[in-house]
Amino acid sequence: MSARRPLLGQDDELSRSPGWLADTRSRRVALVWALLFVNVLGFSGTSVLLPVPHKVGQLLTQGALPAALIVAFTVNPKGIVRPNWFLGLYSALGTITLMMSVRLVGVGTTYRGLRLVMFLAVLWLLTPWWRDRGLALLRSQLLVLSVILATVVLGCIVAPGKAFSLNYRSARLTGVVWPIPATAVAHYMAELAGLTILLWLCGMISRRPALVVVGTSLLAVVATRTRTALAGLVLGLLVAGLSLFLSQRRVRRAFTICLVVIVTVVVPLSPRITSWLERGQSTTDIRTLSGRTKVWPLVLSESRPETNKILGSGLSNDSVINQAPGLNGLPIDSSWLATYQNQGVVGWVVEAIMFLGLLLTAALQPRGPTRALALFLIVYCLFSSYTDTGMGEASIYLLDLTLAASLLVARASDPRNEVFELG
Repeated sequence: MSARRPLLGQDDELSRSPGWLADTRSRRVALVWALLFVNVLGFSGTSVLLPVPHKVGQLLTQGALPAALIVAFTVNPKGIVRPNWFLGLYSALGTITLMMSVRLVGVGTTYRGLRLVMFLAVLWLLTPWWRDRGLALLRSQLLVLSVILATVVLGCIVAPGKAFSLNYRSARLTGVVWPIPATAVAHYMAELAGLTILLWLCGMISRRPALVVVGTSLLAVVATRTRTALAGLVLGLLVAGLSLFLSQRRVRRAFTICLVVIVTVVVPLSPRITSWLERGQSTTDIRTLSGRTKVWPLVLSESRPETNKILGSGLSNDSVINQAPGLNGLPIDSSWLATYQNQGVVGWVVEAIMFLGLLLTAALQPRGPTRALALFLIVYCLFSSYTDTGMGEASIYLLDLTLAASLLVARASDPRNEVFELG
């Protein structure tokens, strides 16, 4: 493999060796993706190892976005982009969001609107790599998720007491080397486990590294005690696995083994599993999704001008606004309700079209690894967005769905000849 390959990479074969990052351009693409990840990670607390105050940590995460834009221009200096309907729709939503966010609503609202537009600009600059035979964006995603897994494990070793924070009378795993809430840890680890399982089922990764990564990440998901992540992982793997059922014998064997395990292990242990999933919560807490459904009617009943109902009120911090003083600031915890508040009915429609478009595009693709990986990401995000925010803004959801869209147009080489490495 040459040291520098053509920008668009139409005809060149990427190296299938573990040293894919030896290429200068691949390293910079991975760096851009990592900086975008740092931007959406946030810094929700203090680190047990890094001597970084909370404010400085927040400044670092926000500064990662302009850094990503600069690096993206070094790897794509001519600003070449590949037109695609997914980022086109998201950009239309971003334009409307910015328009509604800069009406002197507040500095924070304006900043969030500008951040979304800049985030989308970086993603546009990476579109030449959507058809990369080596799946550079997928490799970058897995590399970053593996690093996050390593920091979470390190936190359990150096500060187990802080790593397992007490929530609802139960200990839940959080990130403490880089402060990450339990729900975010569950999202990243469920995604890492699901993608790695699918890569192994398709013969694109060897057994030993897959076993280590999947085993560790699944333990992390279980330790977070996040029901949404567990359910999303199972549902995503089910849909993705069914798309491979007829073409992959290993998938059919895995389904058989899972069925046997469910009958012989899961069913007898269902009372204990149910008790564990309850996390010490009451029936009311579970029925209201940890109190989320008590907040959602406040968003729908908010009195505001028709223009704001249609186009939104600008990007907020995903909390209730314009209510009684005691209710303002309550977290919404639903992407669809937060979108309605921030981007109105138009935001709802655009996001629904994006999900439907991705699912239809996946349905029209031939059976194969890239379609299965994309289906997993789409289904997981669709399920998780019901009780988590981030769909209409610069977030992990935007990165996940962009990766899914890129996989649906990727020209991956034959997986039977590919040895996929995580690093």
